[in-house]
Amino acid sequence: MSDQPYEGRYEGQYEGYDPYPQPQQQQRQGQPQQQQPPQPEWQQHTQQWEGQTWETQVQPSMPAADTTYLPPQGYQAYPEPQTYGTVGQPQPQPQEAPEWTPAYQPPVQQAPGTGSAVTPDTASGYGPPTVTGNARVTDAQRARAEGRSPIIEPGIQPAALTAVLGLLLSGTAAIGQYALVVPLVLLQAVTAAGWFRLNGMWPARQGIALAFLGAVTADVALLAAGRENAPAAILGTLGVWVLLTLVLQLRSHADPDTRMYGLMATVTSAALAIIATGHLAAEPDAVTVGAAAVAVAILARALPLPTAASVVVALLAAAGAGIAVGGMTDLGSKGAFLGLGAGVCALIGHRVASYDYPSRFVHFTAGVALPLAAAAPAVYLLGRALG
Repeated sequence: MSDQPYEGRYEGQYEGYDPYPQPQQQQRQGQPQQQQPPQPEWQQHTQQWEGQTWETQVQPSMPAADTTYLPPQGYQAYPEPQTYGTVGQPQPQPQEAPEWTPAYQPPVQQAPGTGSAVTPDTASGYGPPTVTGNARVTDAQRARAEGRSPIIEPGIQPAALTAVLGLLLSGTAAIGQYALVVPLVLLQAVTAAGWFRLNGMWPARQGIALAFLGAVTADVALLAAGRENAPAAILGTLGVWVLLTLVLQLRSHADPDTRMYGLMATVTSAALAIIATGHLAAEPDAVTVGAAAVAVAILARALPLPTAASVVVALLAAAGAGIAVGGMTDLGSKGAFLGLGAGVCALIGHRVASYDYPSRFVHFTAGVALPLAAAAPAVYLLGRALG
């Protein structure tokens, strides 16, 4: 071969090159092959379309084996993944974070007389905070759970106030009926407020005002009608006030349970305050003996003695006061029975005011007034029977 380039034009056909390829067809023997007409020159070249097609964006091809993580631009929200060797190699397990321990833990104290621990939460009377609400355990529930009595006596200070108020009733009754109205109105006001607070309803200004207004109405009706018409004045006022309370509660927009609870509390408070008018309806000697007996009985009940012994001592003191004060009046020795009856009713009122761990406000209202208010029917009935 020569290293010189070929010069000139080759007129023949290249071997193996067919400018017009035709499909292969089997030719029969004896039939000549038909010659195809020459194709135009514009069909001899392949068309190249250079315009924009429907594929508006060119998708970059990424090798299947390339799985490198591409972090987002601007900032990296998550840490980059780490590779741990080849496939099948066990990955290291994440280590658990150590449990947090406070630097200071308050010492646990033991409640005196019990085996339960006292923490800062339980020492204040409240349990630990919760998401759904904190249900506080009352002192009465805690006392029952620990096997103790849910009763707390008012103590010596409310007993002293009861004694002072009883002596005021006893002294003013000897002076006259109108003088007795002053301590009686004070007793009725404290009775109305104390009963609502004893039932956990405070402030209940409308109920207290309604009960106190009923008591004042009974006093006015009794003074207008006289002692001989005392039952009609007291019971009539009580019936009217029960009906009035019922109408007012029916007009309330509260739920039925709340209305029923308010109705019972208002009716009871009004009844106790109106029944205390019995001191004004009773004979002056009976009021003098009965109020003095209540004062002595409550003071004796406040002595630091066992419950049974304290009750016995209080009743004996009431009977003795009845005899002593009755000797100064026309009742004489009959005052012992009147003093004993008034003492029994006073201890019942004292027991009601001691129920379910009441507050100091209850002790200084219901604890002071209920013994004298509860003794009013006994003073009226026994005074008429013995007089």
